[in-house]
Amino acid sequence: MTVSPRKTNVNLAVNLGGLAMKNPVTVASGTFAAGREYSDFVDVASLGAVTTKGVSLNGWEGNASPRIAETPSGMLNSIGLQNPGVAHLIEHDLPWLREVGATSIVNVSGHSFDEYVQVIEALEAADAADAYEINISCPNVDAGGMTIGTDPASVREVVGMCRAATRRPMIVKLTPNVTDVTEIARAAVDAGADALSLINTLLGMAIDAYRRKPQLARAVGGLSGPAVKPVALRMVWEVHKAVDVPLLGMGGISNGVDAIEFMLAGATAVAVGTANFTNPTATVDVIDGMIEYCESQGVDDINEIIGALKA
Repeated sequence: MTVSPRKTNVNLAVNLGGLAMKNPVTVASGTFAAGREYSDFVDVASLGAVTTKGVSLNGWEGNASPRIAETPSGMLNSIGLQNPGVAHLIEHDLPWLREVGATSIVNVSGHSFDEYVQVIEALEAADAADAYEINISCPNVDAGGMTIGTDPASVREVVGMCRAATRRPMIVKLTPNVTDVTEIARAAVDAGADALSLINTLLGMAIDAYRRKPQLARAVGGLSGPAVKPVALRMVWEVHKAVDVPLLGMGGISNGVDAIEFMLAGATAVAVGTANFTNPTATVDVIDGMIEYCESQGVDDINEIIGALKA
């Protein structure tokens, strides 16, 4: 039996850089596939949006195994953006999302600036997505992500090229693996980003002391889960003060109060990620928790709490 958020008189609708969302909750890319796998548990159309797994022009095999390791209050992954390519997404997943009535955000990845553009061009030709999340921040792909996302000049170039390819809402996903995240945020906004999402995973490592070897085949991977939440909150707060575009906050959100904290720090919407692996109804549970918070605090419109932190 699938679950949906409970009924409420609280206005949950938000606008994320031109993308109308019925509530502020989507999923973190790579934790929900394209929604079909979770449709036995949650009504995916009841979410604010479904963010797809990262898609590239052609299929990527991803990194060697082992590529997941549990850590205290989190997990490391080194999947490497494994995906079957944009044609498969257009043919199989996006039509299904449209059929069930879900709002879609396609996470766009590439080995080169041109590949990002080609992915968007293919999606534009199919008229299949509601918005794009430009992933310039994945730390698991040696050929691109991390280098692009840590250099303001590269960020301006790739975001500018993507902006020229579409008029749809464009969210740029920021890496936390930088000295000053606001510098990267400003570069993305200057180049045409409608919104920013943050944070992606923190670069980390796990070691098997008895084998004296890394637990991941690639040695390092992206750390996510509750352990990263304090870092994510700090970066959302910093970026909210630095730029004037909506933010999609993520990093360790497991319940409604976690999500409210991100909105108080400046996020317009939030993404649930690692929690989906342990609780397949985490997204709806988070929405229900946000409703409970608003009702208990006398909040009639959830937009009232965006950036309302008393600091």
